[in-house]
Amino acid sequence: MFLKAIGIVIFLGLAPPAGAADSAARGKIVGGVPHQAPGWFKQSFLEIADDVGEASEAGRHVMLFFQLNDCPYCDRMLQESFEAEPLTSFIRQHFDTIAINVRGDREIAFNEEISVSEKQLSEILAVAATPAILFLNEDNKTIVRVNGYRAPERFRQVLQFVATRSYQTTKLADYLQAKLDKNVYRLRANPLFSEVSDLASVDGPLMVIFEDGSCYDCDEFHDGILAHELVRREIEPFTIVRLDADSEETIVDVHGNPTTPSELARKYEMIYRPGVLVFDDGELIRRHDSLTFPHHFKESMRYVAGGFYRQTDFRSYSQRRTEELLEAGVVIDLGRPQ
Repeated sequence: MFLKAIGIVIFLGLAPPAGAADSAARGKIVGGVPHQAPGWFKQSFLEIADDVGEASEAGRHVMLFFQLNDCPYCDRMLQESFEAEPLTSFIRQHFDTIAINVRGDREIAFNEEISVSEKQLSEILAVAATPAILFLNEDNKTIVRVNGYRAPERFRQVLQFVATRSYQTTKLADYLQAKLDKNVYRLRANPLFSEVSDLASVDGPLMVIFEDGSCYDCDEFHDGILAHELVRREIEPFTIVRLDADSEETIVDVHGNPTTPSELARKYEMIYRPGVLVFDDGELIRRHDSLTFPHHFKESMRYVAGGFYRQTDFRSYSQRRTEELLEAGVVIDLGRPQ
């Protein structure tokens, strides 16, 4: 039912700034960060059922790390969570981690029914964002999926949820609600936000942002994403509503039903903060379940506000948009805000 989140989407794009480069000179893509998976990742024969069997015998879980070459989100998460203590030791103790290139050609036997290339498996599993991390149980079934970058503190709780097998008795959203520190962030005012409690009353594109006290990435979202000049240009058509995901105050959802921000977050399975839902005419078009750097975020907003979603899927839009920008001489910057 729900649309997939985006981390680094397999597309690139930035709106041309004022005074864009001479159209005779083709643009270029910058800001990608090459990064090799840690050497301690499992050197798998990519017979995933066998990997799961070995991990289960040792009391561990298999973690599949879907990555893309030059992905800045992958680089950041590898540095912060997989190559830094205390998470490195915890991951190595409790998980067999296998890297998969979403554009790779290696053959993977995912289960008895699926034996395909890395690229084909990524498509079958609808990996539209990297890093995408899948945790498998002893039956080779996906029990948790993380789409896109996570701050180490939030990722640590996901790891513990799986390692302690808490998935057998509770949902991840409820586990995070109980375990995460609620005193790391205080909700900030922002002139972009509208004081709207009846979401059904909004005409045109609507952005709903979920924050709470456990939001490790909210300051960066405010200062680096929402304040970015190119992002501001694309979100101008939106009504932007920020909700406290812990609030029990009554609001009205996009379909006219009474609810609360807390209930709405659970309904849409928003387990990341700040989580973003993007609607148009009451229809959910896009969702962001991870930190998204300016160019990806603003292109996602342009896709909705410009009505492009009515004509094409997001991937096709993105491919055409990228070529359009490069032909116009635009430098497409993939990097995090400076």
